[in-house]
Amino acid sequence: MSDYQSSKSKKNTFFGGAAILAASSLMVKGIGALFRIPLGNILPDEVMGDYNAAYNIYNFFLTISTAGLPVALSKTISEANTLGRRNQVDKIFRVAFTTFLTLGLISFFCMTFLSRQMADVVISNPKAIHCIQSLAPSVLCVCVISSFRGFFQGHFNMWPTGVSQVIEAGCKLFLGLALAFWFVKAVNDPEMGSVGAIIGVSFGSAVALVFLVFVFLRHRRQTDRLPANDTPDSSGAILTNLLRLAIPITIGSAATSLVTLIDTKLVMSQLTTVFQTVDGLALNADGSGPALDAARGLYGIYSKTMSIYNLPFSMMVPLTACIIPAVSAALTRRDHKEAQKISESAVRVGLIVAMPMGFGLFALGGPVMGLLFPAIDTSIAGPLLSTLGLTSVFVAIQLLCNSILQANGMVNLPILAVVAGGVTKILVNYQLVGNPDIRIFGAPVGTLCCFAIIDALELFFIRRGIPKPPRFLRCVFKPLISAAVMAAAVYAVYGLLTGPVGLGNALSTLGAICVGVVVYLVLVLALRVLSKDDLALMPKGDKIAKVLHIQ
Repeated sequence: MSDYQSSKSKKNTFFGGAAILAASSLMVKGIGALFRIPLGNILPDEVMGDYNAAYNIYNFFLTISTAGLPVALSKTISEANTLGRRNQVDKIFRVAFTTFLTLGLISFFCMTFLSRQMADVVISNPKAIHCIQSLAPSVLCVCVISSFRGFFQGHFNMWPTGVSQVIEAGCKLFLGLALAFWFVKAVNDPEMGSVGAIIGVSFGSAVALVFLVFVFLRHRRQTDRLPANDTPDSSGAILTNLLRLAIPITIGSAATSLVTLIDTKLVMSQLTTVFQTVDGLALNADGSGPALDAARGLYGIYSKTMSIYNLPFSMMVPLTACIIPAVSAALTRRDHKEAQKISESAVRVGLIVAMPMGFGLFALGGPVMGLLFPAIDTSIAGPLLSTLGLTSVFVAIQLLCNSILQANGMVNLPILAVVAGGVTKILVNYQLVGNPDIRIFGAPVGTLCCFAIIDALELFFIRRGIPKPPRFLRCVFKPLISAAVMAAAVYAVYGLLTGPVGLGNALSTLGAICVGVVVYLVLVLALRVLSKDDLALMPKGDKIAKVLHIQ
């Protein structure tokens, strides 16, 4: 096979894998919306706050256990595969699996036996203790799941990851919602409703793990027939290499999770203090009381907006999962131009997806929250979601930049950016949330400032540290113009439909969204946001280019 053919095959493998993960991610996010939105309507604001606070604890342990190792695993397996070292691939997985299992067990025992201390001290919400305990089995299962996902992604085989994610989300949807509804409506115990939802999460993780074990065993039976003559490195050398790659990534991600935990405690304690000192609400010696309940209520509204805010940048997961092994393989072949081209295409496609969603949420924050959560106070939820909508674009850029830096071996620099952004977030939130005139409205502003700082630093690192960095201005300008015009259009259409036309919020919001989709698609085509070269790298890209008349 010629170098050109090999290069094109790698490109198609990359975008084929991205397409698989994108399709599964769309399904997972759709299922997630079907879970979080009804759950937000089933659970009172206060209980939703408990659910989200416990999830921040869960995410911290999950980050410690799985943030860096899957990336390191897929990267090292991709490099070993490129060099034809099949025995090395097998040994890398065995070492990684043992490490994942150990970390999962440690996290499980911490969340099980230290749950009260975490609820009281770490997140200042003693009501979240049972939620934390219910998430402990899930963290163990997901740790083991991550080893299999990293293995398959290192082989550019994304379908096991995609299918397992859909299985996990589906189980959470049906069992989690059913149990939450049963606890709230049948048992009349709303606070246990969040526990019921979390039981569905843990069950889904267990079923997804069983599926991945089955696929892995089938894969091994097929590959055992292939010849393998290479001598693998020692277990110690492999573990050292994995940790060398994983630890900086883990520290960076753990710093983000740690900042989120500190921020959760800060927001809850600041709100509780304001309600106690300014509004005169009581706070009992054990931390409970009307002041805590009022803080839980505001934090619960914020949590519901967060479930919508997560959608735009969560679509970056397929691209970030594919960037690292694809760029690493190109760099292993010393093909810096190919690495640059993959990075640019990934950034462009990522922003084409993230920007309209983020700008749309900014323009229709209140209407969207009123449509999805009819009982919510949109005077609070609307401004929160509008600010978070803009923030989601910055988060998407950060995820793409992280993957590019990690793929190029620059795993330490994102830590500096995250620390700088995290300190900014804590300082801004401390000042704003503690202000009686601002309160919860300060929380998304702190998040926006945080990711703006991170993006600026990481773009600087990419510019200065990579021989052929992706040209971000070329990737950003046209999607930005298209998304901004679309946002203006949906805002105007919503005002027209609710004002002169006299439609209700639901029909006006849906009508504005439909108009926004059409406007954005027309602008993407008219401005040629996607190039023919981008489409040529994708599965069936040539046919897509002909259909869309892209030259």
